[in-house]
Amino acid sequence: QAQLVESGGGLVQAGGSLRLSCAASGLSFSSYHMGWFRQAPGKEREFVAVISWRGGSILYKDSVKGRFTISRDNAENTVYLQMNTLKVEDTAVYYCAAGGRFSTATPEYNYWGQGTQVTVSS
Repeated sequence: QAQLVESGGGLVQAGGSLRLSCAASGLSFSSYHMGWFRQAPGKEREFVAVISWRGGSILYKDSVKGRFTISRDNAENTVYLQMNTLKVEDTAVYYCAAGGRFSTATPEYNYWGQGTQVTVSS
């Protein structure tokens, strides 16, 4: 059974950094494109970043470009999201997801983690 487990969330001051990890099991990790999404209270889940199955293609939400970096280690079945210069508006639950299409759309993703809370204080 496929499972994605996020870790690395927490409370950080504005301007700080966090590194999220997402460990995958029960699926052929290197065959999936991996995405990060986030959901703030009262808002819909939104795309943050996606990396293709071999890491050759990457897309970011405009507001995180230059601050966030997505990467993956297929040998370790893990995808990462390095978040620098965090802003209060980055506060959300962050989810990783695995999908068969390289996409920014949530319906294209087959498997989802349980999420990890990121809180940025001013």
